[in-house]
Amino acid sequence: MALSVAAMLRGPGEIAAMTVDVIKATFTTRFQGREFIEQAWFITSVTLMPTILVSIPFGAVISLQVGQLTGQLGAQSFAGATAVLATVREAAPIAAALIIAGAAGSAICADLGARKIREEIDALEVLGIDPVVRLVTPRVLATLFVAMMINGIVIAAGIAGGYFFTVIISGGSAGAFLSSFTALASLPDLYIAMVKAGVFGFLAAIVGAYKGLNAAGGPSGVGKAVNQTVILAFMLLFLLNSIITAVYFQLVPQNGL
Repeated sequence: MALSVAAMLRGPGEIAAMTVDVIKATFTTRFQGREFIEQAWFITSVTLMPTILVSIPFGAVISLQVGQLTGQLGAQSFAGATAVLATVREAAPIAAALIIAGAAGSAICADLGARKIREEIDALEVLGIDPVVRLVTPRVLATLFVAMMINGIVIAAGIAGGYFFTVIISGGSAGAFLSSFTALASLPDLYIAMVKAGVFGFLAAIVGAYKGLNAAGGPSGVGKAVNQTVILAFMLLFLLNSIITAVYFQLVPQNGL
C-alpha cells in the first residue's frame, strides 16, 4: 500500500522538482539566447496555423451564442461587451492552452524522448552538462513566450470574428458592438488572460520535457510518452484554469452595468 502511494506521488513530485529547477536555472545560469530563439521559432511554426484556424471558430461560436442570448433578453447592445469578455477572459487562454499542450508540448516530448532513447541525455550527463539547464529551460521559456503571443492572436482573431458574426451576419449595430467593449471587460481581464497563457505554456512545456526525459522502451515508449503528455497537460491546464479564475474573482472587483 505504501509502495503504491509512493508510486502515485512520484510523478507529481518529480514534475514539481523540475519546475523548481527550471525556475532556479532561469535566474542563476547564462541565458541561452540562440537556443531560445530556435525553440521559439520551432514552437511558433507548429502552433501558428492551428491558432489561426481555431481562433476564428471560437469567436464565431461565442458571438453567435451570446448574440442569441442577449437578443432574447433584450440586451442586444451588450453583445459586443459579453463576447469580448468571454473571449478575453476564458476562450483565448483556453484555446492557447489546448494548442500549446497539443502541439508544442507533444513536440517537446518527442524531441527530448528521441534524444533519451539515443542516449544523448546520458552523454550530456557524463560530460557534466545538466539537461535541465541546457535543454529544458530554453524550451520552457520559449513556450511561455509563444503562448502569450498566441493568446494575443486568439484574442484579436476572436474579437474580429465576433464583430463579423454579430454585425455582418446577425445584423447587430457596429457602433453598439464597439462602444460596449469596456462595459464589462477591463484591463485586469487582459492581464489575467496573459498570465494564464504564460502559466499554461510554462506548465505544458514542463510536462512535455518531463515525459520526454523519462521515456523508455524505444520508439514505442516515445509514442506513449507523447500521448501521456497531451492527456496530463490538458488535465492540469483545466484544473489550473479553475484555480486561477476563482482566485481572480476573489481579488479583482468585477465591472457592473
